[in-house]
Amino acid sequence: MAFPTPVNDQVTDSVTQSNVEVLANASAKAVGSLTQIMASSLAMAAQNTTANQQNANAINNAVTTSCVNFLLNDELTNKK
Repeated sequence: MAFPTPVNDQVTDSVTQSNVEVLANASAKAVGSLTQIMASSLAMAAQNTTANQQNANAINNAVTTSCVNFLLNDELTNKK
């Protein structure tokens, strides 16, 4: 029970209990928030990795096509 005050004891006990509840829930809410942020960060990293791999594959295809065109044109011009 709280110290004697001019306020009703039930009111001071109620406020004290609500303050204790807020402090008790703070760590659980922080861990929940951290978990959501980590999940979001990991999902974004996976999406970035996939996008980078797709871009690298497109560049590889372009380079391969360019090299094949160069080789074919070189062979055609040398035969003449």
